[in-house]
Amino acid sequence: MTEERTTPLRQRMIDDMRIRGMGEKAQSAHIRVIRDFAVFLGRSPDTATPEELRAYQLHMTDVGVTPSTFNARIVALRFFFGMTCGREEMKRYMQFRTEPRRLPVVFSIEEVSDILMAAPGPGLKYRAALSISYGAGLRSAEVCNLRIGDIDSDRMLIHVEQGKGRRDRKVMLSPGLLTLLRDYWREARPDGWLFPGLPRVSPISPRQLHRAFTSAKNMAGIKKAATLHTLRHSFATHLLEANTDVRVIQVLLGHAKLSTTAQYTHVATKTIRDTVSPYEMLTKLQDRTIQRSLE
Repeated sequence: MTEERTTPLRQRMIDDMRIRGMGEKAQSAHIRVIRDFAVFLGRSPDTATPEELRAYQLHMTDVGVTPSTFNARIVALRFFFGMTCGREEMKRYMQFRTEPRRLPVVFSIEEVSDILMAAPGPGLKYRAALSISYGAGLRSAEVCNLRIGDIDSDRMLIHVEQGKGRRDRKVMLSPGLLTLLRDYWREARPDGWLFPGLPRVSPISPRQLHRAFTSAKNMAGIKKAATLHTLRHSFATHLLEANTDVRVIQVLLGHAKLSTTAQYTHVATKTIRDTVSPYEMLTKLQDRTIQRSLE
């Protein structure tokens, strides 16, 4: 297997992205876009003309590239021409596509409860991981990358390190969720990573967590076209329905844009800690379900 040669142009772009502070995933995504553009051109991408840039955008439209992917490629091309090539004028020939707004799919409390109860075994590992996704509104990668030390039971907070946008944040830790995590810890005795994979020196992967979610959703008999991210959408929606301030929710989700981040960072940690997670409603529902089964 031969390594792909790094050209001076590519190295310059990598250096520019490092200066900008981009993460490795963002750098790799930008490089893939420019490589695809170079294949389309059949030569070095820095030599492209405005007409060729326009032709590439028409090509993406013709082959059915989704609006989100189209726009992500435009972002990479704007960075490449503006920063690496010093050709700011090329930005005039790039257009973002309007992506139709779709309301996210949301689970009811009962559906969330059914999914978590159907989480695959053995043990409580995946039930605990999926419960954090809903109970704290974490993304799949954020759940997978949690360490034992990120669970602060004294302050009832979960520390999310280097989430999306490479920003740390704190989210509330529900008492019911803490009880489940303690049961899981006593059972599995994880060391280091909260949810270790195989080998245990690495955490479980987002792909594994997505598979566990899909299995649980199918076992629960839920037909909605939902993904693991739907648990996060449901977390936010259920908090809004409980009249939680939208600014607090945006801090919990780590959703703030650069232009609005400042107002959200002023939300005090105590406000976050005192916000009741919708997971508490699950605990009550599950208790009632168990009680009915015993009657």
